[in-house]
Amino acid sequence: MTLTTENILLIGSLMMFISIVAGKTSYRFGVPTLLLFLGIGMLFGSDGIGGIQFNDPKVAQLIGIVSLNFILFSGGLDTDWKSVRPVLKEGIALSTVGVLFTAVSLGLVIKWLTDFSIYESLLLGSIVSSTDAAAVFSILRSKSLGLRTNLRPTLELESGSNDPMAYVLTIAFLSLVVNQDQSFWSIIPFFLMQMLIGAAAGFAFGRLSKYVINYIRLDFEGLYPVLVIALMFITFSITDFVGGNGFLAIYICSVYLGNQNLIHKRTIMKVYDGLAWMMQIVLFLTLGLLVFPSDIIPVLGIGLVISLALIFVARPIGVFLSLLPFKMRLQRRFYISWVGLRGAVPIVFATYPLLAGIDKANMMFHIVFFISVTSILIQGTTLSIVAKWFGVAAPEEKQSASDIEKFLYDLPKAVMKEIEILSDCKSVGKSIVELEFPKNAIIAIIKRNESFLTPKGTTIIQPGDKLYVLSENEEGLNEVNDCLLSKSANFS
Repeated sequence: MTLTTENILLIGSLMMFISIVAGKTSYRFGVPTLLLFLGIGMLFGSDGIGGIQFNDPKVAQLIGIVSLNFILFSGGLDTDWKSVRPVLKEGIALSTVGVLFTAVSLGLVIKWLTDFSIYESLLLGSIVSSTDAAAVFSILRSKSLGLRTNLRPTLELESGSNDPMAYVLTIAFLSLVVNQDQSFWSIIPFFLMQMLIGAAAGFAFGRLSKYVINYIRLDFEGLYPVLVIALMFITFSITDFVGGNGFLAIYICSVYLGNQNLIHKRTIMKVYDGLAWMMQIVLFLTLGLLVFPSDIIPVLGIGLVISLALIFVARPIGVFLSLLPFKMRLQRRFYISWVGLRGAVPIVFATYPLLAGIDKANMMFHIVFFISVTSILIQGTTLSIVAKWFGVAAPEEKQSASDIEKFLYDLPKAVMKEIEILSDCKSVGKSIVELEFPKNAIIAIIKRNESFLTPKGTTIIQPGDKLYVLSENEEGLNEVNDCLLSKSANFS
C-alpha cells in the first residue's frame, strides 16, 4: 500500500488508535509501550500485513527531530530542580563523560568484532550511546516500584540530558567517516562550540521565554501552549543556526521554565504532556515503518553480540568511570549501569549515516534498530527485578498528576488564612505570577469589594483585596506573609 493524501489520515489515525489500546495492556506485562509502537509500525510496513511502502530516511529524520523537540521539552518542564540539584554533578557526569566512554568502549569492541573502520565503529558506538527515559520509567511505574534516596532523580537527569552529547558525537564521527583526510583533533572545536553555545543559548532563551510568556498578555488561555511551542522551535532553530546544540538548548530552556512561575503554567504542562505522548507514538510508528524486517535477519548474529557488549561491557565502563569522583554504593552503580535502556533516539540518529550515503549505512541502521529492541527486551523487562536484587527498590507512593492536585486532594489537612492587602503592601500592583509565590501554598480565591475572583497568573493584586490562602502548614503561611505583606498588613 502506498501512502496518499487521501488515505494517510485514516491509516495514521488507525495506527495511533491501535498503539494506544495496545499500550494500555503493555503495563500488565512490564513491556514498554515503545516496543509495541515499533512493532505496530513494522506490522503495517512493507514486510508486514499493511504493506505500506515507506522508505524515506529524510522524512523520518524530520519527524524524529520534531518529535524529539517535544519529548525533550516536556521532560525538561517536568524536571524538579530541587530534586535534581543534589545529584547535579553525578547526572552531568553520566550524560557527558559517561556517554563518551560508552561510545568509545563500544566502538573499540565493534572494531574488534567487525570489518568496520575505526571511525565507522566509533560512529556506531556514538549512535547508541544515549539512554531512553520514557521507556525506563514507564516500566518502573507499571510495577509500582520506587527507587531509594536520589537514584531516581539521577537517572531522570541523565536520561533527559544525554541525548545532546550522543548527537554531537554522532555528527563528529560521521564527519570523520565522510572526510577521510580530516584530523581527529578537528572535532574538538566542533564539540566545544556545540555544547557551550547550546548551554548558553538554552539559559538565555529560557529567561527570554519566561518574560514573553508572562508579559505578552494573550486574550485566550489556549494560546499560551501554542506560544510555548513557537518559543521551543525558535530556541532549537536559532541555536542550531549559530552552531550550537539545539537539543541541549531546548532541554535547558525547558528545565528553567519548568521551575519558574508562569502564567497558565498548569495548562502548558498538561498540553505538553499530551503532545509528548503523541510525538512518541508518531516517532516510533514512523521508525517502525522505515525498518525492513527482512534486512534485520542478516545482522541478527552480530547485532546480538554488539547489544550484549553494550549492556555488559560498554555501559558499565561508561558509568563506573564517569562516577569515579563520587561516593556511591557499588549496588547503585551497578543498577545505574543496568538502566541503560536504548529507545527511539539512537534509531533517529542512525538516519544521519543513511542520508550521508556512507558505506554500511543500511547495515548500521538495522543493527541500531536491533540493539534498541533487544535492550528493551533484556533490560526493560527486568528493571524491577534487578532493582530488588541490588537492594535499591522502595515502594512507590501513589501521587496525583501534579503538586497542586495532590495538595487539593489533601485539602482537609491544609491550613487556610484570610489575608487583607493594604496600600503599603509590597505585593500591590503586581501580578500573581510576579510574586514568587511559595510552591506549598495557593491563593484559592480573592474577594474584591463585594465580588469574588478566581485568581490567575495575570491577576493584579490591589489594595483592599482579601486573599484566601491555603497552605500545607504554618511555615508555608509564613512564606506567604513574606511574599505578600509589609509590617502594617493585616494577617488575620
